[in-house]
Amino acid sequence: MTHDPAQATAPDLDLLERLAREAVEGLPDAWRGAASAVLLRVADLPPDEILDEMEIDDPYELTGLYEGIPLTEKSVMDQPMQPDAIWLFRRPILDEWVERGDVTLRELVTHVMIHELAHHFGWSDDDIAAIDPWWE
Repeated sequence: MTHDPAQATAPDLDLLERLAREAVEGLPDAWRGAASAVLLRVADLPPDEILDEMEIDDPYELTGLYEGIPLTEKSVMDQPMQPDAIWLFRRPILDEWVERGDVTLRELVTHVMIHELAHHFGWSDDDIAAIDPWWE
């Protein structure tokens, strides 16, 4: 049986969330637990407040965002104001996926997720490349 593109539907928010969670499950043991504790939010587009704060005019420019204080900068004395969170934005991710045309959606979502986790963990480029070969 062949896949009929005319019958296909666009990947939805649930699929992107599942792919992001699978990316976390695929992390080395040393990072998986802490990465699982980061709140994951998946939305079609970045909220206006985020775009305004980042001074971004085009919502399609932002595929993901880490909100929080990187672990390398946290202190036990800090009072958490909100949980660390990673946002993934479906429409910009899908646009990039179509424009590239040479990666799977799983590869792109994993790449965005690893990039945002790098902000959380304070990873160097070498750390990222060890986990995400696409980074090289």
